[in-house]
Amino acid sequence: MSYALSLLDKSPIPEGATAAEALQRTVALAQRAEQLGYRRFWVAEHHGNPGLAGSAPEVLVAHLLARTSRIRIGSGGVMLQHYSPFKVAEVFKVLASLAPGRVDLGVGKAPGGLPLSTRALQALHDKSPASGFDVRFAELDAFLHNTLDPEHALAGAIAFPSPPSLPERHLLGGSPDSAALAARHGWHFTYAGHFNGDPVNIERTVRVYREASGRSPSLALYALVAPTQAQAESLVGALRVFKLHLSTGQSVNLPSAQAAAEFARQAGVADYRLEETRPHVIAGSPEHVREQLDALSARYGIEEFVIDTPVTGFAERLASVELLAGAYATAEA
Repeated sequence: MSYALSLLDKSPIPEGATAAEALQRTVALAQRAEQLGYRRFWVAEHHGNPGLAGSAPEVLVAHLLARTSRIRIGSGGVMLQHYSPFKVAEVFKVLASLAPGRVDLGVGKAPGGLPLSTRALQALHDKSPASGFDVRFAELDAFLHNTLDPEHALAGAIAFPSPPSLPERHLLGGSPDSAALAARHGWHFTYAGHFNGDPVNIERTVRVYREASGRSPSLALYALVAPTQAQAESLVGALRVFKLHLSTGQSVNLPSAQAAAEFARQAGVADYRLEETRPHVIAGSPEHVREQLDALSARYGIEEFVIDTPVTGFAERLASVELLAGAYATAEA
């Protein structure tokens, strides 16, 4: 077994709790992850969701960096379609200057919310035909490295400050095309296995990235550890992902059928198809979860897992993180 463990946290707000409490629990979880030896701690970006407090990952990253001292802290990820690549480069160069060698910039393609949130985020965008994600991604990489093409419309704009080292750069995705894009620009790639756990797609995507970059991608997935298998399965419950397919060709993953219907309503689309799936969750005792991770590492050559714990209760999340770290340490010993 030769892989690292990292965490992705969404700052969930359990029933009866507040956003302030949820964010403090994220801080406590990051501090405990550092003590336990996790490699990195990422925070997600979600908009218009009353059950999640993490709508501004760059702000939370800065706070977490100030409350920890060794663990890498980053975004998992910034939803690039909403923002100026120039501004994202500036923000993460500031963060990398505040905490050299500890900052991760993860970016993703998803909107991170429903259409009204997207509309509000993009209200001041240039109304000319929008550039695709690949173009924005290339611009972000160029602004980070200050290598923008002299013929580019924004040539001459330099993203300052200049940190001692750039943030470590990760693209989050779930397809061979995303893997190829990451490799083309020299970025790390994290496969979103918690949204697309199809073994054939994982294998193909991992192969594309490894052949193009010479590196192994990391694998993000749902995992929950409890003292017994029965306890873990009970905590996970009937977790579902609803993939909404709109007649416009857009598709998006949502946590409930109600959220999917609301997305379609806000998008102004009456014709849609809903695909209900049960995401793959590695749930069980410490030994069982470790064995499953061992098997995935061996099958796909994965050298790092980014664990998303799919429960809202802080005690359960903390226990899962501690039990998994204990099982990993035992196996290493």
